[in-house]
Amino acid sequence: MSLRSPLGQVLGSGSARDGTGHWWSQRVTAVALLILGSWFLYSLTRLDSFAHVAMLDWAGRPFNSVMLLLLTVTLAYHSALGVQVVLEDYVHGAFIKVVSLLLNRFAHVFLAVVAVVAVLKIALGGA
Repeated sequence: MSLRSPLGQVLGSGSARDGTGHWWSQRVTAVALLILGSWFLYSLTRLDSFAHVAMLDWAGRPFNSVMLLLLTVTLAYHSALGVQVVLEDYVHGAFIKVVSLLLNRFAHVFLAVVAVVAVLKIALGGA
């Protein structure tokens, strides 16, 4: 039994020092997605046709390929951060939380790699 008050017990414990970096990462990727998403929508509205050949030609241009790569990687990272927060807040069992967080990370990395390979395949003329 402690004679310290509940407030006295928690004062000085500090934080995990992880939340600030996570918070900033979410905000920076959100701003990047606003810019990249705006470019994506604008460039799609400038197309004459959405035919398969026209889309391959558009995605195969160097600038568009780089922008698509940035968009897909940023989107995957931002999504992984958001899902991580939801899992940490709403999954309460220790084992299932760890498994869920690992599956979240693996799934987002896998999807990002698939997207990067697809864009590179188009950009390098292998489509």
